[in-house]
Amino acid sequence: MTAVSPELLRRFDVPGPRYTSYPTADRFVEAFGQEDYVLALSQRRVGTTAMALPLSLYVHIPFCESLCYYCACNKIITKHHDRADVYLRYLSREIDLHTAHCGTGQVVSQLHLGGGTPTFLSDDGLRQLMATLRRSFSFAPGGEYSIEVDPRTVTADRLAVLAELGFNRLSFGVQDFDTEVQKAVHRIQPADQVFALVEASRALGFESVNVDLIYGLPRQTPESFDRTLAQVVQLRPDRIALYAYAHLPDRFKPQRRIISTELPAASAKVTMLSRSLDAFMDAGYVYVGMDHFALPTDALAVAKRQGRLHRNFQGYSTQPDCDLIGLGVSAIGRVGATYSQNAKSLEEYYDHLDQGRLPVVRGLALNRDDLVRRAVIMALMCQGELQFEPLDQAWLIDFRKYFAPELEQLETMAEQGLVVLSAEGVKVTSMGWFFVRGIAMVFDRYLQADRNRARFSRII
Repeated sequence: MTAVSPELLRRFDVPGPRYTSYPTADRFVEAFGQEDYVLALSQRRVGTTAMALPLSLYVHIPFCESLCYYCACNKIITKHHDRADVYLRYLSREIDLHTAHCGTGQVVSQLHLGGGTPTFLSDDGLRQLMATLRRSFSFAPGGEYSIEVDPRTVTADRLAVLAELGFNRLSFGVQDFDTEVQKAVHRIQPADQVFALVEASRALGFESVNVDLIYGLPRQTPESFDRTLAQVVQLRPDRIALYAYAHLPDRFKPQRRIISTELPAASAKVTMLSRSLDAFMDAGYVYVGMDHFALPTDALAVAKRQGRLHRNFQGYSTQPDCDLIGLGVSAIGRVGATYSQNAKSLEEYYDHLDQGRLPVVRGLALNRDDLVRRAVIMALMCQGELQFEPLDQAWLIDFRKYFAPELEQLETMAEQGLVVLSAEGVKVTSMGWFFVRGIAMVFDRYLQADRNRARFSRII
């Protein structure tokens, strides 16, 4: 990879969205509530085109036994597993309310259990949840059914239960194998434990195993992270998700326990990212984009080659333009041209369901400009290029006129080697992939109008 100059680093070491959606979730408004969401569900039910497309489901399990200091997820730290039993009863109510509005038996081709720690649930709890989902939805053969796994909470026997329940993809939270880094973030898990679980996963026939890594954590150095990279290459998971740590202690209370002086400098983070790209691509991984790598045979890499890659609230996805129903506290969904989010506290989530109401407390109905810009930003994030003519035809616009100010901004990026501009479109360069979030930000109308970006993580 081309070396990143200090000048570019200074210019782009700024806060910016990850663009798991556009508009981003911070633009959701409380004026959007249950009635708006029910309307979107009803429109899906009567829309023959929408009904023909399979659904994606996301289920949020908020509980964790132990606090990881870097975590920015919506979670509840507890060792009282009976709290999960109550939560599952309310999840069942929420699922029933959804089927009341959009019908029973809609086809699902993607399911993801996230958190928190989904494996906080007991085997019986997981069986209960999956039975409820299968009673309400029709799971397509050959779909992608995944669950996030904390290696400290499972054994080979528990993985066998997940396989029995129909999960075919696992995501292990690793973050870093270095013991000093693990101590600094309060997450101790020996490498041999992860290696044994991945080996067991393969023996059980899971189709894809993902490993999550984070660079920019306290006590990390490029040299220490090189050792973790070497171990991950040896582990050879099917997918790798590599995230930049976002230190936002004002927003996320657990991060206040991290000693800020132990965080690596921005230049060290760029070095880690650059070496990660080299290490994984040298090992035969496809750089799917921004934070995802996959082996060439994995469904994510195949989707990238075939131009079917999309990006949603869980990151990169193989299903373009797929409606996503979010279930559980704080879960975010997308139905039609709307986004919605559930209540963020258990108390409020339970209260809505006790009243027989879906727990949606905010969201957004997208206008035409939002939809056009979403298409542009997702094309950059997923394919790394924009082609003017297809966008002109799809949205009945003259791209060069519609986005004249944005194209003018891109001229500076072209001079810096981040994009290539032509009469046909825009293409992100290998150097530009370091800053693809910054390139996408050019087309973010809300962000261009609002310069207060401190609520976002930094790009580097």
